[in-house]
Amino acid sequence: MQLHPIDVVIVVAYLVAVVAAGLVVSRWAKHNIDAYFLGGKTIPWYYLGVANASGMFDITGTSWMVVILFLYGLKSAWIPWLWPTFNQVFLMVYLSVWLRRSGVMTGAEWIRTRFGDRAGGELSHLSVVLFALVSVIAFQAYAFKPIGTFSVTFFQWGLTANQYALLFTGVTTLYVIAGGMYSVVVTDLLQFAIMAVACVLVAAVAMTHVGPEAIAAATPEGWGDLFFGWTLDLDWSGHFEPAADEVHAQGYSLFGAFFMLILLKGILNSMAGPNPNYDMQKILSTRSPREAALMSFCSSAVLFVPRYLLIAGVTVLALACYTSAPDMIPPKDGGGRDFEFILPYVLGHRLAPGVVGLTLAGLLAAFMSTFSCTVNAGASYAVNDVYKRYIRPDASPRHYVWASYIASIAVVVIGIFFGLYVESIDAILKWITVGLGSGYIASNVLKWYWWRFNGYGYFAGMISGIAAATFFEKALELAAPDWCAWFAQRADHFPLVIAIFPLVLVLSTVAAVVTSLCTEPDDEEVLKSFYRRVRPWGFWGPIHAKVAAEDPAFRKNTDLPRDAVNVVVGTIWQMGLIVAPIYLVIRDWPALAASVVVIAATSVFLKVNWYNKLEEE
Repeated sequence: MQLHPIDVVIVVAYLVAVVAAGLVVSRWAKHNIDAYFLGGKTIPWYYLGVANASGMFDITGTSWMVVILFLYGLKSAWIPWLWPTFNQVFLMVYLSVWLRRSGVMTGAEWIRTRFGDRAGGELSHLSVVLFALVSVIAFQAYAFKPIGTFSVTFFQWGLTANQYALLFTGVTTLYVIAGGMYSVVVTDLLQFAIMAVACVLVAAVAMTHVGPEAIAAATPEGWGDLFFGWTLDLDWSGHFEPAADEVHAQGYSLFGAFFMLILLKGILNSMAGPNPNYDMQKILSTRSPREAALMSFCSSAVLFVPRYLLIAGVTVLALACYTSAPDMIPPKDGGGRDFEFILPYVLGHRLAPGVVGLTLAGLLAAFMSTFSCTVNAGASYAVNDVYKRYIRPDASPRHYVWASYIASIAVVVIGIFFGLYVESIDAILKWITVGLGSGYIASNVLKWYWWRFNGYGYFAGMISGIAAATFFEKALELAAPDWCAWFAQRADHFPLVIAIFPLVLVLSTVAAVVTSLCTEPDDEEVLKSFYRRVRPWGFWGPIHAKVAAEDPAFRKNTDLPRDAVNVVVGTIWQMGLIVAPIYLVIRDWPALAASVVVIAATSVFLKVNWYNKLEEE
C-alpha cells in the first residue's frame, strides 16, 4: 500500500526522535560497564518497570497474539502461559527481591554467589553464559523476520523484507551501542508512550466501526467464552474454512490437556526465576530489592491493557472484513493460509491517515524496544562473564566500555544471521519456550530451594535438559515415525513438542539430582553467605542451623504460605488485566464488569498482603 504523506512524516519524526534521545543520554554510560549495562543502579523502579513492559511489547508476539485471538477468541488468553506470562507475578511477589539482593551484574555472575568458584561453580557459570547467549540470539532471530515482513507492506522504498529489517535493526543498534542501559530506558519510555496512544486509537476505531452483532455473526459459537473443557469445541466450519484448517494444524484441539501441561511448565518455569535476558537485567538494575519487586509489579500493571486494546482492536477489524478481503490472509508456501498477515493488512486498509502513521510508529517502537533490550543483555554476558573474566580481567573501565560496543555489534550481527533463516513465528516461539525453556527449568528451580544442589548438578541438569528438549522431537521422528504419526492421529495434532515436556523435565531433574548427590556439596562458606544474603525459603535446614548458630538474631524466611497465596491472587489479577480490554473492545459489558470487579478485589488484597509487607532494604 502507499502511505499518506502525513504517515511518512510521523514515522520519520519518530525515528529521528528516538535516535536523538538515545544519543543524548549516551554520555552517562561511558564511565564503566556497571553504568553501561545497569545504568549505575540509579534508575527509579517505575522508569525501569515501564521500560521493561515496553521491551515485552514486541511486534512479533503482538502479531502472533492477533492470530490466536482471531482463531480461538477469549480462550487465546490462556495460550501465552507458554511463556509463561504469569512469571511476572512470581517475580513481583518474591523472586525479584531474592535476585536483587545479590548485587551482581548478570545471571551468570549471580550463579557464582550460589555455587562458588570451584570446578562445579565454573561449570555452572559456563552453562549459564552459553544459555544466555543462545537465548539472546534466538530472541533476536524471533524478532527479525516479522519486522521485515511488516515493513514491506507499508514502505514503498524499493527494499526487500530483509533489507527493511536490516534498516530498522541498524537504527536501533546505533543508540543501543552508544548509550547502553540509559539509552534503552529513555527510548523505551518514549516508545511506550507512543505505543499506548496508538493502542487506544486502534481500539477506538474498532469500537466505532464494528458492533457486537457483527462480531457474533463472524465467529463460531463459543468464541467469546473465556473458559473451556477438555476439548476446544470451537468449530469454524461454515464460517471460515481456512480458520478451521489452521486450528486443526496448530494442534490445540485437546485444549484441556494442553492447558494442564502449560500450567505445570509455567509454575515450574516461574519458580526458576527469569531467564538470563533483559527481564533479569532490569531487575539487577534497580536501586534496591524492594524496588526490584515494585519494578516487576509495574511491568504487569502497565503492559497488558494497552497491548490487548491493540490486539483486540486489530482482531475485531479483521473479523469484520475477512469474507470480503481474500488478500487479508494470503496462501502460503506448502499449503494453508498465512494468518500472520492479519496485522499489517488491517493497519494498511482499515485505519485513517495519521492513525496509520502513529500506529506504525508504535509497532516500530515495539520492535526496537525488544531488540534494544535483548542486545544490551546479551552484550553484558559477553563482556562481563567471558571477556572480563577469562581474557582481560585487569583492563581499565574505559576499555570494558569499548569492549561493550564491540560485543553489542557482534550480538546484532549473529542475531541477524540466524534471523534470515526463521520460517515461522509459531515454530521459533515453540522452540524458545519449550526447547530452551524446558531445559532451563530443573536446575534453576533447584538452585533456589535446595541447599544440597551443587554446581555439578546444575551443569548436568542444564546440559541434559537443553539437549533433550532440542533434539528429542527430531530423534523421535527419525527413530519412530510410525509412533509419531499414530500420536498425531490420536491427539488431533496436539503439539508433540509440548507433549514431550514432562519427559524432558524428568530427565533433566534426574540428571541434576543424581549428579549433585554423587559429588561433594558446595563450599559451606559460599552456601552460608548465599543463605544470609538472599534469605530464601525451601529446604535449607542444615545451612540455616549453622547460620543461626553463628548469628542468633538471623530470621528464617517463613513467608512461603503468604507468597503462595499472593502468587495465586496475583495471577488472577493479571488475567483480569488481560481480558478486560478485550471485553471492552468487543463490548461484552457483563463480562467487562465482572473483570473490573476481579481486578479491584485482587488489587485490594495485594495492597494489604503484598505491598504493605514489602521489606524496606
